[in-house]
Amino acid sequence: MKRRYSMLCGCLVTLLPAVTYAAVDLAALDKDMVGPRTEVLVLGSVHLSEHEAFDPKALDPLLDRLAAFKPGYITIEAISGEQCDLAKRHAAVYGDDYCASTDTAKTATGLEVPAAIVQVNRTLAAWPAAPTAAQRRQLAALFLAAGERASAYVQWLQLPVAERRAGDGLDGSLVELLKQIQTRKNESYQIAAVLAARLGLQRVYAVDDHTGDNHQIADRKAFSASLQQAWSGYGPTFDAMTEREAAFIASNDLLSLYRSVNDPAALQVLAESNVRPTLAAVSPQHYPQIWVQGWEIRNLRMVANILEVVRDHPGSRVLSIVGASHKPWFDGWLGQVSGVDIVEAQDVLKE
Repeated sequence: MKRRYSMLCGCLVTLLPAVTYAAVDLAALDKDMVGPRTEVLVLGSVHLSEHEAFDPKALDPLLDRLAAFKPGYITIEAISGEQCDLAKRHAAVYGDDYCASTDTAKTATGLEVPAAIVQVNRTLAAWPAAPTAAQRRQLAALFLAAGERASAYVQWLQLPVAERRAGDGLDGSLVELLKQIQTRKNESYQIAAVLAARLGLQRVYAVDDHTGDNHQIADRKAFSASLQQAWSGYGPTFDAMTEREAAFIASNDLLSLYRSVNDPAALQVLAESNVRPTLAAVSPQHYPQIWVQGWEIRNLRMVANILEVVRDHPGSRVLSIVGASHKPWFDGWLGQVSGVDIVEAQDVLKE
């Protein structure tokens, strides 16, 4: 039987309007499915870049449990090189301030992002079972040129230490960039890329999407102020959660941190605080309501991007690492997709 993300149903039911139409139970359409089912584990995460005071080795117990899940695909909350290239070419529409520059990698490889993406795909299609160090260096350079830094770091980590050097498309500047990435406290690098390298995967997949929440608002200051006012009522609740997270980080108990972050009670607070006060806020321009629609679109498109990664690989195991605020939406939407089962994070993270 399909698991219906039961852990989160109770959390979300209070956020949804009463159904007054004859609903079709789409989640039941796959009850007679023949063939392998895809399993998705959504790991809600804090943004580690906001919490510098921890030892990355404290992530090892978390990584051990995620490795035991044995995902064949890992997705991250990052913008893909393809979408960053789109944003760069249409900055007036999308903005490009959330994308890292690929200029250094372009200088080293001679490749623009679209051409680098083509080369990455061709390289992976012919990837050998036992790649040489030269092949890994070349692929790392291609990933950097394609705007896929976390995947480049996956290749870097699988190089023997003595082979982590310039050559085969990696020049000195790209080597320095990869060394900098190694020091960055970011879940895409310290959890996703490290885990992918441990499991022998060749890449991670960036699935974030800002094409639907790039609001064309003239008065950005008023827009932001209206949102902050709507969210201000949840201050004490967030303060308590923040203090609890800080205590886990201060003690380097990051496994307990992730158990806490993925607890249904914490997810309830995050889900409600994002939507309920925002939709209830009074604004002549309806700014808070506009933000909620963008939030919903972003989550829908991120979920679609996850499904695209494994569309042609039924029966895959997927680990999706995303900011905890997104997790209720990911579990909810993915839990309705035919042939997909949600794996409960608490079960994976338990003792």
